Amino acid sequence: MVEISERIHHQNPEPLNDWRRYFSFCIDHKVIGIQYLVTTFFFYLLGGALAMMIRAELLTPDSDVLDRQFYNSTFTIHASIMIFLWVIPALVGFGNYLVPLMIGARDMAFPRLNALSFWMIPPAGIALISSFFIRGGAASSGWTSYPPLSVQQVQVGDITVPHVGQLIWCIGVIILGTSSILAAINFIVTIVAMRAPGMILFRMPLFIWATLAASCIAMMGTPVLAGALILLSLDLTQGTVFFNPTGGGDPVVYQHMFWFYSHPAVYIMILPAMGIISEVLPVFARKPIFGYKAIAISSMGIAVLGFMVWAHHMFTSGTPDWMRMFFMVASFLIAVPTGIKVFSWLGTIWGGKLELNSAMLFAMGFVSMFVIGGLSGIILASVPVDIHVHDTYFVVAHLHYVLFGGSVFAIYAGLYFWFPKMTGRMLNETWGKIHFALTFIGFNLCFLPMHQLGLQGMPRRVAQYAPQFQELNVVVSIGGFLLGISTLPFLFNAIYSWIWGTRAGANPWRALGLEWTVPSPPPVENFEEIPVVTAGSYEYGLVEPPSADSPRAALPTKS
Repeated sequence: MVEISERIHHQNPEPLNDWRRYFSFCIDHKVIGIQYLVTTFFFYLLGGALAMMIRAELLTPDSDVLDRQFYNSTFTIHASIMIFLWVIPALVGFGNYLVPLMIGARDMAFPRLNALSFWMIPPAGIALISSFFIRGGAASSGWTSYPPLSVQQVQVGDITVPHVGQLIWCIGVIILGTSSILAAINFIVTIVAMRAPGMILFRMPLFIWATLAASCIAMMGTPVLAGALILLSLDLTQGTVFFNPTGGGDPVVYQHMFWFYSHPAVYIMILPAMGIISEVLPVFARKPIFGYKAIAISSMGIAVLGFMVWAHHMFTSGTPDWMRMFFMVASFLIAVPTGIKVFSWLGTIWGGKLELNSAMLFAMGFVSMFVIGGLSGIILASVPVDIHVHDTYFVVAHLHYVLFGGSVFAIYAGLYFWFPKMTGRMLNETWGKIHFALTFIGFNLCFLPMHQLGLQGMPRRVAQYAPQFQELNVVVSIGGFLLGISTLPFLFNAIYSWIWGTRAGANPWRALGLEWTVPSPPPVENFEEIPVVTAGSYEYGLVEPPSADSPRAALPTKS
């Protein structure tokens, strides 16, 4: 299984301390991982700025801050950035950095393809942002881009033309989807073919299981989204009628194609995040992970069941009753493997010797916030309730509790956990805890009241609303501004610590994963010799933590 790794043993000649490689077409998986993380965090800041513009508009019931067309473009590009340019590629960045280290390989299976998958992201992101400045403005039909709204012509001067901003959105998302597919291929081949001797399936770290499951979903689902967007682009620019009912097309077909990808895409975003949590919790509870095999198998179960629930987003689109019932039951069923993970995490921290540092706080915050999002998801899976609250702020609250309270909390937990490995420096814990407190308070202040707004009937995607909703909207906006401000301590902490932070050893957390057996940051080729794995990564209290001087091969085997 290490033949591919040996073939690429000398493909990375760049010196470790050459900063220029972070701005070049470098094929070192660790450089590419950091390129992903830094670039996507930049887009996250842009998406957050758009979110605060939205909340500034919604402080009052009237449309008095943003032009209505610009408001529509703002929430469209905000959502598109956060999904396609932040959460998905940021988790790919963690995978790029960690997968070879965790399985005992020298690099990814296809290093040049790996670099290509990253370098497709900046131009697509720049195109989406720059579409604000073209005539006709950026895409304004929401991140779902449902026809017929997304294929409407716009007035430019005295002529009516296709909406160029919408076309740029379609092309940009297709490029980002292609990047996701290339990354998925690389992950699958690397994990299947390049594990170190002794790294059998049920010794793989749970982050590896989660990355493998998410990569399978991306391979299956992303081409369907690309097909839908190609057909939508043709309807927009060439006058075809794939989704135009006046010419025999069907806009509901677009919804099926879009959600066949976009609901499994939730698991592309959440499964690697769950993998991060499964790595962080046992380290700082000093206990073996509870239910290792159950967590691993549940990741694959989610990957399968994720393709059987997409139409629960379409309960109000005229779907027949039998289809509603099927997808309602399937949506309830997918809560089972998710619940297995939650109970296993609780079992891991129960009775543990908890170290409440920044990584652990964000990991535990993930569990609590994701549970709230999961419970509201079960509520939305019920047909009668979903019909009542469809396209209200209840759905907005659910979405953000799953994706921000879930994925983003996990990304922060991963950054605090692996920052010493990536940079050789420790983040400041005081600033980290301030960051967590501001994020946790701001997040709940922003999104918890949205449940009540939705139940009271406030529709999403509107700039003007009934005056009785203003009081809660002011609370939500204050929470949103606080959430935006919460990124500042992290930015300061990361930049300062990267340059002047306390130096970290090879294994500052006394963790058991293979990545902690190499120096911080790791050498270009990761391992001087391919390690031989004789124990799992979660045997706290049963084996001694490894270090750069204590190779994994020397650890005892657990019977």
